[in-house]
Amino acid sequence: MSKEVKKPSKEKIILGIDPGTNVMGYGLILVEGNKYSLIQFGVIHLKKYTGHELKLKKIFERITGLIDEFHPDAVALEAPFYGENVQSMLKLGRAQGVAMAAALAREIPIAEYSPKKVKQSVTGNGNASKEQVAEMLKTLLNIKELPKLLDATDALGVALCHHFHDGRLQTRGRTAGWKAFLEENPGRVKG
Repeated sequence: MSKEVKKPSKEKIILGIDPGTNVMGYGLILVEGNKYSLIQFGVIHLKKYTGHELKLKKIFERITGLIDEFHPDAVALEAPFYGENVQSMLKLGRAQGVAMAAALAREIPIAEYSPKKVKQSVTGNGNASKEQVAEMLKTLLNIKELPKLLDATDALGVALCHHFHDGRLQTRGRTAGWKAFLEENPGRVKG
């Protein structure tokens, strides 16, 4: 039997997700005004499942289970970042899409944040390492011991980023379009 987290109307729960096809991180925070606290965080191990379709099914089931157990008011996901391997990017995008579908199936609003925006929001440095993000979250959320897999703290970072930005969509930076993307990401273009 799952436990239900009760919350008055002024409180909200945010589920943060760090999408992955082998390990997917999740983190839940409770927000009361400007205060926030840790509810739970962890990872969903997917490596043991053979076939991408089965992994996607498990992602949907586990995210739906978290939603049904904790009743988040919002789901925040880390946007896939540019990578060299097109197949890996496609699989990661599918994993993110399935997690989004789980939230949307329960009519929970979703938001997406770039990895750089999450790092900037949590540490003040958009180029911070996973370890730096984890250490800052340890302090901010009073975490006793950091997990071995930092996908869990990455997910908490996404949830906290969502709180800090009050749900305003932050995936495209200051302006939209290819020109803005190229200006904001000069290292991603090969000449």
